[in-house]
Amino acid sequence: MLGNYNKTLFIREKRMVELSTLQVFLIAAEEKNFSNAAKRLHLSQSAVSQNIQSMERAYGVELFIRRGRTVELSEAGQTILPMVQDVLRAARMLEDGFHDLHDQVGGEILIGCSTSAGKYLLPVLLSDFQRQYPAVRPRVKIMGRDSIHDRLLSNAIPFGVTSKIFEHRDLECQPLFDDRIILIVSTDHPWAEYGKALPDDLLDQPIIMREEMSGTCDTVMQGLKNYGITPDMLNVTMELGNPEAIEMAVERGVGIAFVSEMVAARGLAFGRIKRVEMQGLELSRTVYISRNLNNPLTRAQSLFWKFAQSQRKEINTEIWDSLVDFTAS
Repeated sequence: MLGNYNKTLFIREKRMVELSTLQVFLIAAEEKNFSNAAKRLHLSQSAVSQNIQSMERAYGVELFIRRGRTVELSEAGQTILPMVQDVLRAARMLEDGFHDLHDQVGGEILIGCSTSAGKYLLPVLLSDFQRQYPAVRPRVKIMGRDSIHDRLLSNAIPFGVTSKIFEHRDLECQPLFDDRIILIVSTDHPWAEYGKALPDDLLDQPIIMREEMSGTCDTVMQGLKNYGITPDMLNVTMELGNPEAIEMAVERGVGIAFVSEMVAARGLAFGRIKRVEMQGLELSRTVYISRNLNNPLTRAQSLFWKFAQSQRKEINTEIWDSLVDFTAS
């Protein structure tokens, strides 16, 4: 009998951790910075810290090791991370199941995007898909290519859109869009009126480039390599990570630049910049959509994956036709 014990057994009920708190933990683990996690979650930094601290107090473990402004998962945090991912994935599947009860496709579709072309492509693709399935909630997150690779493998995101194929046995990559890279100059540049130049002419010009790891930079340097031009031969006066910022710098006469034709379309249409044909140099690339083969998709995600592949030809035609109409108007 309980009375025979010299100690009293106290039973304390613990509240089960909420899904929103688990989501905070997951994003903080991905960002390794509470401030960046707060921005992604549209919360205050203190709210992120409070959520993490509440988990740590409730279970008596330290989940993160604080190192100044950055954080790293502790051993306990690393242990529960895959479990948290499974729980959140199951929650999305549950939400999808409730929609199925009403014969309705719904739920969230999260896409990581690293390419400037994708920023223009995805709104077209997602709006067409959402017209068929209005209960679906698409979310696009801009992040680096390496980050997309890692988050696909960790099942943190179901889809990634990049301008480079991933060579990994667990990742499936399908072509989504064919992009063209063009050379732009300011309206008062000597090449603006003639509209043509040779690859060797680039050697005397101040050039604005995307960051070294970008798909645009890879495509340009691979094309120039065929003409014996290497990066150290170019006069790169500025390196910018944002294609719109590059266009603005070109407009102000800082230098010339290679950008996606989609990025340049508006500036060309309004006469703020000029396109120059690099004779003999055709630069193009393929934009891919990728997923983790080991990550089970919700019904909405599965339909979107099939939709993206089935609509590739139509999307390419629609976007390029709209660009032609836009620049001609």
